[in-house]
Amino acid sequence: MSEKRVTFASKIGVVAAAAGSAVGLGNIWRFPSQAADGGGAIFILVYIGCILFFGIPLMVSEFMVGRASRSNTAGAYHKLAPGTQWKWVGRLGVLTGFVIMGFYMVVCGWTLIYIFQSISGHLAGVTDFSSNFIDLQTNPAKQIVWMTIFTLLTAFFILSGVKKGIEQSAKILMPLLFLLLIVLAIRSITLDGAAEGIRFLFKPDMSHVKPTLFLDAMGQAFFSLSLGMGCMITYGSYFNKRTPLVKTAIQVSMLDTLVAVLSGVVIFPAAFALTANPGTIVGELVAGGPGLLFITLPELFNQMPGSMIWSTLFFCLLALAALTSTISLMEVVTLYIHEEYRVSRKNSTLIVTAGVIILGIFASFSASFFNLLDVASAKFMLPIGGFFISLFVGWHLDRKLVYAQLTNERTLKFGIGFLRVYIFLLRYVVPTAVLAIFIYGLRA
Repeated sequence: MSEKRVTFASKIGVVAAAAGSAVGLGNIWRFPSQAADGGGAIFILVYIGCILFFGIPLMVSEFMVGRASRSNTAGAYHKLAPGTQWKWVGRLGVLTGFVIMGFYMVVCGWTLIYIFQSISGHLAGVTDFSSNFIDLQTNPAKQIVWMTIFTLLTAFFILSGVKKGIEQSAKILMPLLFLLLIVLAIRSITLDGAAEGIRFLFKPDMSHVKPTLFLDAMGQAFFSLSLGMGCMITYGSYFNKRTPLVKTAIQVSMLDTLVAVLSGVVIFPAAFALTANPGTIVGELVAGGPGLLFITLPELFNQMPGSMIWSTLFFCLLALAALTSTISLMEVVTLYIHEEYRVSRKNSTLIVTAGVIILGIFASFSASFFNLLDVASAKFMLPIGGFFISLFVGWHLDRKLVYAQLTNERTLKFGIGFLRVYIFLLRYVVPTAVLAIFIYGLRA
């Protein structure tokens, strides 16, 4: 089956698909709040450093495991380390992707609801946005309907296959996402009073620097790049032998970071320009999360001329960012069932879709179950997966295989010194960093 494996057809498709996997709602609601709480430009600089020294090496490792094995996330470890227990790392990645979809699809459904509310004019007439969001969260039937619609939309692209579904959708959705970001950013920075928001985002502020700044930035870098959940291993298995792994990881990381920063440019100027309560807006920005996206920002957009247009564009942006992530998550689980159990791609997709909808129904009815899925994946499964991936490539894989993957069978120029630095990072630096994230997450 590995010899017949389909590959992405173009370099643009490779980068767009992998970047689409990395870009998600976390770029839009988590990064700006972390920057607001971490000294603005200081946090951004530390974050970029974490991307360079931790995120990119780990992403390259996941690409490497996928391409070297030409297999799904679980099968990859079985092929590269037959007869060992490393296979459980791959299985954990598959389970992680499935668990994340269980609650993430519910949130994705919220974005569709708010698009509909924006277009219909409902949001323009809302006076209490907190109550509007609470009404949604306490309405399981509505959440289930829209969660199911989003899940079926995701399944449509998976059913269409790797080239016509995953790659083609990424080549369309990612440029559209950036177009929406740029349009919203331009509108935001041209508002009266927007300059204060720009200063708050990009001016270094030592008074907001916390002892946990490094851990916060490192955690954001790890989660933002979709590491530890099998997405990059799965997509890496679709890379052809000429795809440069290091260059691709750098490009994906740059695009992911650009989306995060542009999201801050959309949110901060608008927040400072439109708020009627300047004393509380910083706290709302720091809090981030769903409250920022579904309560604070809609209330701010409502004060703008043409609020229906801007709120519709913003929630379309959220839906696109969510969709590019859910496509990669569903592909992880679908490919696992397809290859490991010899089930057709169509039936594998249907099985995963049904399972995700069932999980989503439970998450819609129970906030406790929703939070359980969130905490289990973010604080336990993702860090554990990332920790063992770095150890697998750093300690278990043969160095000749690692070097061959890095250099595309010696067609790219990487010296032995680069290999030694890369291995050192994977053996010592990345596992230590991920372990720190794990311990910090347990205490938070």
